[in-house]
Amino acid sequence: MNEKIPSSFNRFLATIGKFEEFLVNKKLRGLLVISGGDPAKLGLLAARAISYHEKVRHRYDKKRYTGLYVYHDEFPDAENTRRVFENEAESFRYTEFEFDVYEKSEKYLGKTYSYLILDLTHDLKPNDVGRLTGIVEGGGLVIFLTPKWDTWDNYLTLFKQNLTVPQYPEPRHVFITWFKRKLLQHEGIGIYDAESDTIIKKFSLTRERYKGGKSSQDLGIPEETLFPKKLYELALTRDQVNVIKLMEEMYEKPKGRKVLVVTADRGRGKSCAVAIGSVGLIYLLSKIKPKPRVAVTAPSPGSVQSFFTLAMKALDTLGFKYNAVKKSGDIIELRGSRFSIEYWEPVAVPKIKADLVVVDEASGIHVPMLFKIWEAHKRSVFATTIHGYEGAGRGFSVRFLRRIKSDKLTEVLEYEMTEPIRYGMGDPVEEWSFKTLLLDAEPAELNEEDLKCIEEKRLKYVSYTPQYLFSEEGEEELRQLFGIYVLAHYRNEPDDLGMLADAPHHIIRAVKTETGKIVCAIQVAEEGPIPGSMIEELLKGGRIPGNIIPDRVLKHTRLREFGELKGWRIVRIATHPSVQGKGIGSWGLSKLVEEASLKGLDWIASGFGVNEELLRFWLKNGFKVIHISPDRNPVSGEYTILVIKPINDRAARFVSISEREFKQKLLLSIPVNYRDMEPEVAKLMLDSTAPLIESLDKKLMTQIQVDRLWVYCLGPMTFEAAADLMFKLANIYFSLPPDSRPKLSRLQELVLIAKALQGRSWEELEALFKKPSKELHKIAHDIACELFESITGVKPEEYKPGVSVYEYVVDKSRLLF
Repeated sequence: MNEKIPSSFNRFLATIGKFEEFLVNKKLRGLLVISGGDPAKLGLLAARAISYHEKVRHRYDKKRYTGLYVYHDEFPDAENTRRVFENEAESFRYTEFEFDVYEKSEKYLGKTYSYLILDLTHDLKPNDVGRLTGIVEGGGLVIFLTPKWDTWDNYLTLFKQNLTVPQYPEPRHVFITWFKRKLLQHEGIGIYDAESDTIIKKFSLTRERYKGGKSSQDLGIPEETLFPKKLYELALTRDQVNVIKLMEEMYEKPKGRKVLVVTADRGRGKSCAVAIGSVGLIYLLSKIKPKPRVAVTAPSPGSVQSFFTLAMKALDTLGFKYNAVKKSGDIIELRGSRFSIEYWEPVAVPKIKADLVVVDEASGIHVPMLFKIWEAHKRSVFATTIHGYEGAGRGFSVRFLRRIKSDKLTEVLEYEMTEPIRYGMGDPVEEWSFKTLLLDAEPAELNEEDLKCIEEKRLKYVSYTPQYLFSEEGEEELRQLFGIYVLAHYRNEPDDLGMLADAPHHIIRAVKTETGKIVCAIQVAEEGPIPGSMIEELLKGGRIPGNIIPDRVLKHTRLREFGELKGWRIVRIATHPSVQGKGIGSWGLSKLVEEASLKGLDWIASGFGVNEELLRFWLKNGFKVIHISPDRNPVSGEYTILVIKPINDRAARFVSISEREFKQKLLLSIPVNYRDMEPEVAKLMLDSTAPLIESLDKKLMTQIQVDRLWVYCLGPMTFEAAADLMFKLANIYFSLPPDSRPKLSRLQELVLIAKALQGRSWEELEALFKKPSKELHKIAHDIACELFESITGVKPEEYKPGVSVYEYVVDKSRLLF
């Protein structure tokens, strides 16, 4: 191998070699970048780097090593690079490599490798970098293989290609320039240009930064424990021991609820510690009950594979017998005769019974769904990443913790893990990844002067270009802006940052105080017009990249001409959490509408998981609901809706038709698709959409239906016998303009929705409204009496029952309203 290697590359490797003893001792990692256009040479140099490094490293830790090589196998040149590397890897003395493609990279989460090689010559997907760089241990090495350094910026990667839409076929080229700048800025990184055989950047470290040494090997296992000591010995850090010890406190059944919240940056072993503690709890509970059940949930089954791996190790340690049930390669259940540990989608968890619920990567689940899980179970553990590719957890910390701590019936235990499992504190590769992918982004701290600006509405509406935000000059504002998203939204990934930079149809707006602090961040995608031929395809069920609003409107309202319009879809709008509720978001939204109008756009719209608070915000700002998904999102547990605000008369006509169609669809499908929708949300949508009829007309019901309604109102008829009437009356009631409806209280309206439209049981209504069944029956009778009097103009006690066949008249056009 040595004869083929440029001497400059050997000198490049020597720059990291002289630090290797220090890296091993301090459990730190190095990052090398090798760029060039010759696939075979990239493979050769990568193999040389590993060969050199393993020999130097072995002098100090005397271990055997593992490596992972990840690439895109659909490209012949990438296959060539891998093949050259693999041939050379046969001569490695201490290292065995695995090879896999990026599509399967999620399965490596939770595993540990000594070396990682990422072939970035065809793609740079931010999520891949964030996901994989964390699996390398201290003393190890990460290697990036890239295209030619000088031309990489404008390289058309797969990620960039997927950001384009028909109206904008060329992406921006911003993110890679940012990525390269961060590689040049941070220490612990060396860069070699294989095209010109020159060293772009020598590997270097400031040794003084790491005076504290590596972490203590004393795990601090307590003398007195409820769980077997064998379980504690599976821990790798003192943080993990402390979490396992806290899990012991879940054993005693709480009078109210007991919640353990574990937060950590990624790579701290929180999932593993919770898994060990869960098995400890099973061990204790199995002595006092037949079959303890642990329910585990996360945004996806892939997110809990580390949990299941450690749970199996803990079960094996204690001698439990079990079968591992898999689905699509992921473990979803550990089933034993004496216990079960089961994965469930978040939306299902509130409905099942379990002795313990574990929510892993809780920051990836919408906060309202977390509340439902918390309320439904006595014992629960919420583990979340504060900074990481899985989704940042500050919004979780701010909103979720504040709520559960205020509940007098809930005992909250908290622990934040700080010690990394695989590498040392202050690891330079982790620091680089956090700064590059903005995993540690936070909003600006607001002082009294900033707050005064907000109170006095001394605000500025700002238009940003990605080129500015991702420059050295604009970086601080980018961190403020992205930090607001991190706090306000339940899932922010590195890919979102890449989209902000390179998606050609996305624009960035913000609201700043006069003092210069960003307090509201807005990301917008331009959509439409759709080419005529593509409109026909969409009406037949075809697909189009981006263009979510035109696509859904065409498919669900069938209004062909809507495809000719152009508008802005608000991808994300978020206000600084310290000043929410002060009208800043609405102010920013009004400025956005003004700008869209000046640019001649037709509409502004958005799509989101609906809850009462969010829906009120959009309705208050003049947006109309025009579509709702037929199913709840399995992660957030919410129905997705689309809201739209027309900017001109032409768009207003489309919106008027769309909202009427939506209202009819919701009223007629609510007992089938939306039986479990929150009645408050259903009421908001029904109240805010255009009326279907203008006034109450007796002809909407037959005489026999009116007579039966009277019997239910005053007599012995049950609600179930009058269910058809109440369903029809609920449809009529919510089809009227709110000011033309019979006078019902808010509670009566909610009962009308929940019972008459959704068809919920009396037991469900008792739980929903916290009222006894007897009182709810009376409310339903009162509703029937109020509606009877409004329809007939006669008080129920003055009505003469019975219908003559000679008087029976029906308007057949209105009968099936």
